[in-house]
Amino acid sequence: MANEEDCRTALIRVADRLAEVDSDKLAEHVVERTISCRIPDLGVAYVTRIHAGGLDAFESTPDPKAAQVRLTVNSDDLVALANDELNPAKAWASGRLKIEASIFDLLRLRRLL
Repeated sequence: MANEEDCRTALIRVADRLAEVDSDKLAEHVVERTISCRIPDLGVAYVTRIHAGGLDAFESTPDPKAAQVRLTVNSDDLVALANDELNPAKAWASGRLKIEASIFDLLRLRRLL
């Protein structure tokens, strides 16, 4: 099982990867939203805000359900996703990654992945 520091590093890697997306493409597909990532096997959750400029820093949150887009993933799977060892679509289809969002937000996220 990955630890909390491994998960923080994985989240930073995801944010860095999003920062590499062409700014025009990002602006075309991103609408400002709050995003939470709950890691149930560690009992922690983080929240950030996505916007045309990318992602803000991830911060711990006691209430991940308050976010507009909510991700739930175990620690090992989060690290694997960040390291490109696990495909997000396959993780979602197999139930290893859970996403709660509006259909419109899901379509936008899909375009960025």
